[in-house]
Amino acid sequence: MRPGPSSERAVILAASERDAVKTAHLIKEAGYYANICGDLTELGREIASGAGLAIIADEAIGNADLTGLTRWLNEQPSWSDFPIVLMSERGGPERNPEAGRLGRALGNVTFVERPFHPTTLVSLVAAAVRGRRRQYQTRAILEDLTESEDLLQTALNAGHLGALELHLPEFELEASPTCKCFFGRRPTDPFTYQDLLDAVHPEDRARRGEAIEHTLRTGADYRIEYRNIWPDGTQHWVDVRARAVRRADGSTRSLVGVCSDITARKTAEIEREALLAQLAAERTALAELTATLEQRVEQRTADLLREVAAREKAQEQLRHAQKMEAIGQLTGGVAHDFNNLLMAVMGNLDLLRKRLPDDPRLHRLIDGAQQGAERGAALTQRLLAFARQQDLRAVPVDLGALVRDMSNLLERSLGPRVALRLEIPEGLPPASIDTNQLELAILNLAINARDAMPDGGMIEIRLAAWQAKNDSALKPGNYLKLSVVDTGTGMPPDVLKRAIEPFFSSKPVGKGTGLGLSMVHGLAVQLGGALQLASTLGKGTTATLVLPVATSAPEAEGPAPAAPKIRRSAVILLVDDDPLIAMSTAEMLEDLGHRVIAASSGLHALDILRSDQAIDLMMTDHVMPGMTGIELATASRKLRPELPVLLATGFAELPDGIQVDLPRLAKPYHQDQLRERLDQLLGMGVEPQIAPAAHALSPSS
Repeated sequence: MRPGPSSERAVILAASERDAVKTAHLIKEAGYYANICGDLTELGREIASGAGLAIIADEAIGNADLTGLTRWLNEQPSWSDFPIVLMSERGGPERNPEAGRLGRALGNVTFVERPFHPTTLVSLVAAAVRGRRRQYQTRAILEDLTESEDLLQTALNAGHLGALELHLPEFELEASPTCKCFFGRRPTDPFTYQDLLDAVHPEDRARRGEAIEHTLRTGADYRIEYRNIWPDGTQHWVDVRARAVRRADGSTRSLVGVCSDITARKTAEIEREALLAQLAAERTALAELTATLEQRVEQRTADLLREVAAREKAQEQLRHAQKMEAIGQLTGGVAHDFNNLLMAVMGNLDLLRKRLPDDPRLHRLIDGAQQGAERGAALTQRLLAFARQQDLRAVPVDLGALVRDMSNLLERSLGPRVALRLEIPEGLPPASIDTNQLELAILNLAINARDAMPDGGMIEIRLAAWQAKNDSALKPGNYLKLSVVDTGTGMPPDVLKRAIEPFFSSKPVGKGTGLGLSMVHGLAVQLGGALQLASTLGKGTTATLVLPVATSAPEAEGPAPAAPKIRRSAVILLVDDDPLIAMSTAEMLEDLGHRVIAASSGLHALDILRSDQAIDLMMTDHVMPGMTGIELATASRKLRPELPVLLATGFAELPDGIQVDLPRLAKPYHQDQLRERLDQLLGMGVEPQIAPAAHALSPSS
């Protein structure tokens, strides 16, 4: 018999040609068909082209790669369970572990121990062929059922009908995409019986409940028209008809039926009834018009006055909303200007404190003014969200406790359709990590996993100790593995290969920046670890952070040693478009012993940088006309690459898309904060370089 979709032939793979020919002869004498295969590759090809069973000698595949064969067996359709007869000299799984392994790998395996009687082999072949015939029959039945289902679906589509089935007594609802559409849901949205009940219009719920209760009690057909409210708030009508399907004992197994959207028809009926009612009312009103004309005029006048009052109230509410929106838009600018004003106040107060005589009353007044300024600074913090850029600080941390503490945050972020499971063994050593950054990385990975499971699923966070030995990406030593495992859609190999590339994203446009995994990868590498990704399409993804084990216990916090204060007089280019801020800042800088060159704009500052003027540091505002502080810093690096730049800004957050690697000083600030920041940038711990102090505020200095 030739290969084909219903072939019953036996394909044979033996250790020797003699054994193969002998086996084929026995099978053909019994009235069956047989083909001999030269190797495992040919066997797999013959099975795939159509066969009834395979007869394999275990020594022929003892050391062979069975990946291709097992892949074909695992990918068989639901009706197929391909039979295999395995000939072994050492018996079946009970005496031969290797036979057991092959049996588990190949699935539907029957073992025959050699030497065997020919009748035994023929009997096994006959049983396998009979089983294969039943599988072919099952396939035909399934194909007929599929064709019937297609015809039924075509009829439903032609009639614009949705199908539904309500399983009893669990009240589990199965609804077709068309049926979901009639209730305002998308085809992929979940739609339970409770969702259906919640969608029914409150005024129709009692009537619908009585109808279904009557059907369940009497077995009569279920038919009802009622309103349902879509998630967008609109109201629609549906016509639902169903019939009871009974079990053998007579109890109701389910209600099977169809539904249709009758909104257009019901709307027309309601409008027609409303029109008829209106016509009847108008006839009655016309008959009474002569007798009640004056009364109706008064009533109509009152109605018009109420309408005018309602319209004026709505307009007033609109004006109020527009005013509030304008105030909200001005908040950022007001806070920025307020910070600048506070900067001038606090800077001048710091300078006044130094210059006033030692009078307690005057100092109390200065303290009161300072407290008022501090409260003003606190107010600006409520108006603007302030993001601080911090250096990575790796310290020993109990990773298990960190993950447990994050569980509530993760559960809220993942939502109700995603289950979270923690697998954290006891006794793990501490990891050397930056707590804040790692928490963000874990949250990022969890949200990525959630997005990969649009229909919900399970996310597991696992911790385990691990030792690196021959890993080229890691130094040999002890590590902890933090794995985030999801049951989502997974990634194909080409996407997995590029997953950590910056700006690469498999999400739709507008749904992802492509920086999530690359940022997590960068954090792991900076900590001395790695990010490992494994994914199977359709089965899920595992993202593993490999983190180094801490080599020391956390140090006890204590007061920082006071650094020797070695003053250095520096030449500072001060750039600020606000004269009040420029004057106050220049006074503070000069009071600290520095020489100040002032510029009122970015372009002005660039002209000074192009000159031969010696400059040790540039301090600039961010928001200035013509050129921002960030743009000025970028341009200055082309002119003087080694020049330190300090960004002093009243904005809590810089505009989206700006990556700032500049030291920042938030306005308003005290003179002590200014001195500390300048000390860091000018290297006050090195040998002092004394320059003559000057009180120059003009750009030409």
